[in-house]
Amino acid sequence: MNNKLDGLSMDLENSNMEKLKTVFPECFSEGKLDIDKLLSLCGEYIEDDFEKYKFEWKGKAECLHLAQKRSTGTLRPCREESVNFDDTNNVYIEGDNLEVLKLLQTAYYNKVKMIYIDPPYNTGNDFVYEDDFADPMARYKEITEQTTKSNPETMGRFHTNWLNMMYPRLRLAANLLRDDGVIFISIDDNEVFNLKKVCDEVFGEENCCGIVSRLMKSGGAKGRFFSPNIEYILVYAKNMTKIGCFRESISDEIIKKLYTSVEECGERKGEKYRPFGLYQSSLDARPNQRYYIECPDGTLVIPPGETMPAIHKDGEMVIPKKTDGCWRWSRERYIEEKLKGNIAYKKSKGVLLNSDGQPAEWNIYTKIWLNDRQEEGMVPVDLITKWENRQSKKELQQLGIPFEFAKPVDLINYLISIVGNTKDSIILDFFSGSATTAHAVMQLNAEDGGNRRFICVQLPELCDEKSEAYKAGYKNICEIGKERIRRAGKKIIEEKGGQIGIDDEEKKPLDIGFKVFKLDTSNLRIWDNTPITGDNQIEMFTERMNSMIDSIKDDRTDMDVVYEVMLKMGVPLDVPVQYIEVNGKVVYIVGDFLLMIALFDNITAEDIEAIAEYAPAKIICAEHGFADDSALSNAHYILKDRQIELKLI
Repeated sequence: MNNKLDGLSMDLENSNMEKLKTVFPECFSEGKLDIDKLLSLCGEYIEDDFEKYKFEWKGKAECLHLAQKRSTGTLRPCREESVNFDDTNNVYIEGDNLEVLKLLQTAYYNKVKMIYIDPPYNTGNDFVYEDDFADPMARYKEITEQTTKSNPETMGRFHTNWLNMMYPRLRLAANLLRDDGVIFISIDDNEVFNLKKVCDEVFGEENCCGIVSRLMKSGGAKGRFFSPNIEYILVYAKNMTKIGCFRESISDEIIKKLYTSVEECGERKGEKYRPFGLYQSSLDARPNQRYYIECPDGTLVIPPGETMPAIHKDGEMVIPKKTDGCWRWSRERYIEEKLKGNIAYKKSKGVLLNSDGQPAEWNIYTKIWLNDRQEEGMVPVDLITKWENRQSKKELQQLGIPFEFAKPVDLINYLISIVGNTKDSIILDFFSGSATTAHAVMQLNAEDGGNRRFICVQLPELCDEKSEAYKAGYKNICEIGKERIRRAGKKIIEEKGGQIGIDDEEKKPLDIGFKVFKLDTSNLRIWDNTPITGDNQIEMFTERMNSMIDSIKDDRTDMDVVYEVMLKMGVPLDVPVQYIEVNGKVVYIVGDFLLMIALFDNITAEDIEAIAEYAPAKIICAEHGFADDSALSNAHYILKDRQIELKLI
């Protein structure tokens, strides 16, 4: 069994193959996938049809390969730029989001509730660069040392370059979403149609929740034919069947006015509810939703209409005409809810009909319980007219930061709140910009007592030297984002107080901190397999061999290595890291003894025995750190007897 950590990100291709082998073992022969057989088992038979609908562009296949190419990078902690590093659950990552998304795969796979991104709109002036398939990390290093590059139409591959940037990132992002996760993507009319096609392929057309139109500004005189005032937000679910419904929240004041009825008997005696009419005049006629309901005095009532049955009884089905009304629920649903005690009968003359076709003295209501109100609220409309972009400029000005083109905090707050069940979730933004998403998460937590965590990722794109931000001392966008989070957190604390929560007993400190990480090459030495040419090849090969004796690079700290081990072993970055002394030597503890990491030299069998006394799940050591081969062999036997896994770096 290989117990050596290779310093690479999650092997997505191998992971996908293993999943297929589990479900379709018969589709593999000598380790190779028989794609024709797999398709036939799924009811897709190979035909010579070259005209079927598909969305293609130059470089698409290479993009998919690039998304699954393992990263040789790591995320190095930067404590001096962080706030409350040891206590916060929030993460800010400076780096190319393609490589960062690869590095997050193992630790955050299927864990993110919501993603919001505001990517480049491809207007011709956006920062859009071509990824390097051969060496993405070298390309990242090159990009961060150059000025901003645009993607003008004169380049000849205007849409292609943009699609090649977005496609692999969305592929990786989809892996991080929970089964009930949702992604929101802001875009304008330059690429909205191409983005829709890409998202249909990545997330599935059946998982499109809608396209929201948003008023980004009012008025204006720009444009040749129309002044652009509208942009869009594409919304996709990871799995439409798992997300429930979107709802706009209702204020506490409105809730008090609505929930005025009190249950008088049964299991829910004393609970508050609000009655909601089972008949709604706006509903279209449906055959299974027109039937009689019997009231407490034996009267039968039915929605108004012309079609009246000859036999009158509770639950009697009626085939309606187009002019007939119907109930909100099917007959089966009505019977089910009636047995649960969720039907209320109230005197209310003139709306419903009795069995004689005359106005009835009763109306039928369903009970919406206060304790079950998580589905409460209005269904949001697909047009957002609040929170124009100029609001965001004012928000940043109030923090003393000169920056334009951000999204308003209230817009992101709104999107988070309509999804529901986000109070203890991870919110990811991998085109973070000025860190509006981080600001929104902290503010929303302060308002409703939530414990949401943000992960923001941003390329350190250089600011234009003519911009106000550059003149104010901000050299790149990451500097703006980090400073915004610091100032926004401080302002929220001043306005809301240092603690959040509804009840005094449950109040907890508000998390306004964030851990900063920066993308870099792996802390672990990786064998250089480039050919050795020229004179002195033997000496050069010997030098290369000697450089691999120590597996950790000379310029890296213990904490650099600890966090790389965490990421590549599937431990999230917000898990606490502590240290203790064992036999006078420092050992790092990750989480509740999930991992114990020993990076000191001259490791002995006695050291391993002492560490094993803490009963961690895994112990990680530097292979070169063992005193000798005997100490390494003994370590394997000691930990095997205690059922503790040993990993080497």
